[in-house]
Amino acid sequence: MSQQLEIEFKNMVSQADFERLADAFHIQPEDFHVQHNHYFDSESFLLKQGGCALRIREKDGTFELTLKEPAADGLLETNEMISRSEAEALLAGSAFPIGLVKERLQHFIDDMTQLKHFGTLSTKRAEIEFKEGLLVFDNSFYLNREDYEIEYEATERISGEKIFMDLLKSYQIPLNQADNKVRRFYNEKLRQSAGEQ
Repeated sequence: MSQQLEIEFKNMVSQADFERLADAFHIQPEDFHVQHNHYFDSESFLLKQGGCALRIREKDGTFELTLKEPAADGLLETNEMISRSEAEALLAGSAFPIGLVKERLQHFIDDMTQLKHFGTLSTKRAEIEFKEGLLVFDNSFYLNREDYEIEYEATERISGEKIFMDLLKSYQIPLNQADNKVRRFYNEKLRQSAGEQ
């Protein structure tokens, strides 16, 4: 179980720029690993309204439950590993695992039975240490969409932003700031729902 402050910078990129940058950093196809983000909220999107996101990240047979909530500088991320059976129960809408995530979540939602699994976003991800942080290459798939994103996870906001902006500039990659994955997922789901009406 852990808590950490998340400071990250994101940029949506074209497939061509994604592949060009991956090549420049010698990222090979075998460096990419698949992870699945299973997202949760209430029917009335109480977590989204509070600026929060709740997910189970499934990766290499492990399951990590994460709550992201607003903080003074970035997001406060609370993580705990859960078992496959706990993940399956939560995905099925039954018992919520007891732990720090549940404690933090109760600041935003009273009744855990209101939480629903509303979809999954899958990502092929590669990571490499860069300067004082982590450079991340994400190719995501959700709701019949595919996108490409470069992310820089930093330990400090001002220097991290400069490093990231300098990287984009040096490779002539247009600035196209990205919403986080759960917001992109929400927006596409709402867009598709509106199109069905």
